[in-house]
Amino acid sequence: MEEYLEAIRSRRASIMGRVAAAAERAGRSVEDVKVMAVSKTVDVPQVLAAIEAGYRLFGENRPQELVRKLEGLALVPKLPELSFDMIGNLQKNKINTVLGRATCIHSISSAHLAEAVSARAERRMDEGAMAGPQAVLLEVNVSGEASKSGFEPDELRRSMAELVELRGIRIQGLMTMAPQGDKDIARSTFEGLRELRDELADSHPELDLAELSCGMSEDFEEAVLEGSTLIRLGRVVFDPAFTLK
Repeated sequence: MEEYLEAIRSRRASIMGRVAAAAERAGRSVEDVKVMAVSKTVDVPQVLAAIEAGYRLFGENRPQELVRKLEGLALVPKLPELSFDMIGNLQKNKINTVLGRATCIHSISSAHLAEAVSARAERRMDEGAMAGPQAVLLEVNVSGEASKSGFEPDELRRSMAELVELRGIRIQGLMTMAPQGDKDIARSTFEGLRELRDELADSHPELDLAELSCGMSEDFEEAVLEGSTLIRLGRVVFDPAFTLK
């Protein structure tokens, strides 16, 4: 495990160097970009190595894995303050599993899901089990790919007036995923997300839509160039064999 720790510590230095360089090109501060370690394919020992390497924000795709990782880490003394977000598709029958555990849910992909999360969070708030609304991001299918979930941009524009009225959620920004294999298309996708965020922020000044969650292992530099505030990195963090291109 010591060899693995050194590998991911070295990789983190490379990642952060690239993030800093992309931020500088965009006239941004590297402090404005959070780096999430997506731990969906690894176990608790690998998460502990990532913590020792310097990561503090983690993302899980499945509610049951979120619970398992949190329970495993709860047995480890003297850990630093950590955040675990839910970034994968969320089924309505798993909402209760995520509430109170995920710091933020990135994958609110429809008005119906937003309403369901809000209703259950409200119930917990009224019972005193949650101190406030659940932080969420709205997932947007900017690229229009049929295989991807999320609001269509025009659908989100139509839905925003209703979404902002939901008492059980606190909308913090937007999330998207870009098509794989073409960095130019990826950058255009991230640009579209930023432009949509700016438009919605103008039309709904009561919201603070500061967060743009976009950019993964193969396209995080393009995301930073287009304003991403949170990049979600899995293989590039946890797999020493993954090649940084």
